[in-house]
Amino acid sequence: MKPALALLLALLLPAAASAATPAGPGPQAIDATVRAAIARYHLPGIAVGVIEDGKVVFARGYGETVHGSGDPVTDKTLFKIASNSKAMTAAVLARLVQQGRLQWDDPVVKHLPAFAMHDPWVTAHMTVSDLLVHNSGLPEGGGDLMLWPEPNLFTRDDIVHGLRYIKPAYGFRAGYAYDNLLYVVAGQVAAAAGGASYEELVRRELFQPLGLSGCRVGEFALKDAGSVAQPHGRNGDAIVRTRGDADIVPAIASAPAGGIRCTLDDMLIWANSWLAPTDAQKAWLDEAQRAEMWKARTPMPISRLKRQWDNTHYYAYAYGFRLADVDGEWTVSHTGTLGGMYSMMMLLPDRRSGFVFMINGDGGRARTVLGEALLKLFTAPDKSLGVAGYADALDKPATTAAAKPVLPDIRRRVPVTPAQLQPWLGRWHDPWFGEVWLCAQDGAVQWRASRSPKMHGRISRVDGRELLVWDDEAVDENAWLSFSREGDVRQMHMAKFNPQGDFSSDYEDLAFTWVGRCE
Repeated sequence: MKPALALLLALLLPAAASAATPAGPGPQAIDATVRAAIARYHLPGIAVGVIEDGKVVFARGYGETVHGSGDPVTDKTLFKIASNSKAMTAAVLARLVQQGRLQWDDPVVKHLPAFAMHDPWVTAHMTVSDLLVHNSGLPEGGGDLMLWPEPNLFTRDDIVHGLRYIKPAYGFRAGYAYDNLLYVVAGQVAAAAGGASYEELVRRELFQPLGLSGCRVGEFALKDAGSVAQPHGRNGDAIVRTRGDADIVPAIASAPAGGIRCTLDDMLIWANSWLAPTDAQKAWLDEAQRAEMWKARTPMPISRLKRQWDNTHYYAYAYGFRLADVDGEWTVSHTGTLGGMYSMMMLLPDRRSGFVFMINGDGGRARTVLGEALLKLFTAPDKSLGVAGYADALDKPATTAAAKPVLPDIRRRVPVTPAQLQPWLGRWHDPWFGEVWLCAQDGAVQWRASRSPKMHGRISRVDGRELLVWDDEAVDENAWLSFSREGDVRQMHMAKFNPQGDFSSDYEDLAFTWVGRCE
């Protein structure tokens, strides 16, 4: 090569690389974006961390662990990461595959002989891989009432047994519908193959080798955990603590799907173990299993906003991660939602960059807006609408049909008397949810679940329909009740008061049959 040409290439190549991958955002831009989201959505607390080219360049807490307490959120505050736990569960399985204890294409029944889906053919053919990719045929959120509200009395064995009674919404491997129960099954597969409980495996195969010393799974004492963010909701304009932790935080059946807690420091270590793994981290999970974790498995629907904001053409679920193109760049991400706690991890692997944040308040829209605004600081800063622009766009429905449904005013509800519901009082049974009581109490009619103690409420009538309004704030969605009778068989069905309510309130999957009197 001629010296002049070599010099020209040396000068041009760095410039070309720089143009293709512009520098990431500075601390001031990150801070301003986060503060704008806090102000717009009145967040009680948030922890935010940013990685650029394999290095943590920003890690900061804002607000309080409990609103009004004065206890600050820091990078060492423990948050529920909710469904960001799914990638950790998948990584534990990947470790067991690497160790030769199981294979991704193993039938689930090889490790859990008691496992069964509604269709025997699906039972026989469902693999470990199928558990992680949301294409099983289960309805969206099917069976989630066995997980939440927590704590409840459903065990992981109950969940494995209950799956056989949940009717599919579509064909096996025929489409995408988000589920949580099969991640619980995946945790049980890991326990069977790994010879230890799910919680012990997570500590042994994940927390210890990666140095995630602040993360928690299973039972722990609140006083031993240091700074712990508590979930919050809204009562009108007021921020209120809700679903607070007891002194001893119990182990929960849902842990493999969404029950792990971590600090920001831990989440940044976890994120960087994917973006810029050290030699030790590469040994912890080899290249073959890393590739399996990030291989597209199930195509996902692309929303109008993702097309409009991100020019996304490709969206798919992998093992505990979502894959998408954003402004021509590859992203790997996931979110978490769990009763007053919201999280997001967004990775841009080609840049070895990304960000993590965790919110301890009513932050669904805040997560969407902040995630988009932070992402644009990397991928298309000149095209960003900023927090205000994305928030305003989110507030406007795309069409009249997309607007929120007009719901009856439940303040007009009239309590139902036992005499009015006399033919339907008694004990009712659903094959997977178990027994509930619909019985007279203090002149009213109360609905109470045997294995989900927080699910109790009173029956009222609104616009000629029976409405169940829950007593406990931990239950997210009120429910319509309907009754029918064919011969001696009496049935009760339920539906969400708000048809657009949280899919985990999967009342529509319940089918109760009357089995006896209240006494």
